[in-house]
Parts: sequence; C-alpha cells; structure tokens
Amino acid sequence: MSSRTSNNSEELNELDWIRVRTKLNDEYKFETLREKMMRKVKQNPIIPLGILATTSALCYGIYSFYVGNTKMSQFMMRTRVGAQSFTILAIIGGWIILGRKNN
Repeated sequence: MSSRTSNNSEELNELDWIRVRTKLNDEYKFETLREKMMRKVKQNPIIPLGILATTSALCYGIYSFYVGNTKMSQFMMRTRVGAQSFTILAIIGGWIILGRKNN
C-alpha cells in the first residue's frame, strides 16, 4: 500500500501544472458572444460602419443588376470595392493603434 501512496503522490507532483491552470482559469472572465462583440465595437467603432457600407452597396448593386439598371449596378460594385478598402484600412489602423496602446 505504501508504494501505491508514493505513486499517487508522484503523479500529483507530475500533474502540478493542472492546479496552476485551474487557478488561472478561475481568474479568467468568460464573456458571451454579445459582450465580446460590444467590446470589439467599442475598441474600433469604424469597422462596423465599413461593414454596413460594404453590405449595403453589395445588396443595392445586386438589386440594380436584377432590375436591369446596369449603370447603377456597376457604380454600386465600384462603391463596394471602395467600402471594402475603407474597412480593411480601418482594421489595419485599429491594429496599429491597439499595438501602440499595449507598448
């Protein structure tokens, strides 16, 4: 029995990292999808505007194509590319700003 007890204590010493991990997880705050989205929007509020503009231009461009207004459809597709570029620049700008805050 004493060998079994010593084996158990050795296993506990080998698995000491589990206690550390459990302690770290106790301090970690789990957030819901909605809470995470709101936190991200507060960090960089320009990105949702870019996403909205891109989606709007795409939807209206597809609608114009369906109706047969090819001029407006082409214009909206070019507008969509501009809105996508704006969104990408907003993401990169947010990364740069966030990187400077962390340093």
